[in-house]
Amino acid sequence: MKDFSGRVLFLNRPDINTDEIIPAKYLTEIERQALKPYLLEDLRLEGFDPQRDIPGCGVAVAGANFGCGSSREHAAWALEANGIRLVIAESFARIFRQNMFNCGLLAVELPAETIARLFAAYAGRDTFAAADLGRSRIEFRAGSVVEEIPFKLSEFDRALVEAEGWLGYADRRY
Repeated sequence: MKDFSGRVLFLNRPDINTDEIIPAKYLTEIERQALKPYLLEDLRLEGFDPQRDIPGCGVAVAGANFGCGSSREHAAWALEANGIRLVIAESFARIFRQNMFNCGLLAVELPAETIARLFAAYAGRDTFAAADLGRSRIEFRAGSVVEEIPFKLSEFDRALVEAEGWLGYADRRY
């Protein structure tokens, strides 16, 4: 199973759309790694520089409606190509969320109050997060501050993640 941990990239904005995650001009790419340099290149967020801020991150925390806009599997691919295998948000666009699970990635929805508290407590700090799929918990760590936050997944979405995506799931069952 994939590792769902790493340094946290905080994207404090709702409605980050798939065109911002991976611009449409790169949708001709069919290899995931070819998308790596272009992740979030069109995202406009004060103080954010994708070349500086993305490398080394394995987790992203964002506002509501992450992945809205055009349905494209490339958005999940671009995240994975950059090592981001866990995205935590208040909510996700339905198709984007399913694309994450279909690729064996983890999309976790947390209440608005929890997301706001994560930004207040950890954004701007060197923060590490790790999801324990078996226990349905995410541990956040920044310096001596450590907390665990529970999350829920449907049985089917958990099975997709455990199988590392739709292809692995189908291979095990059919």
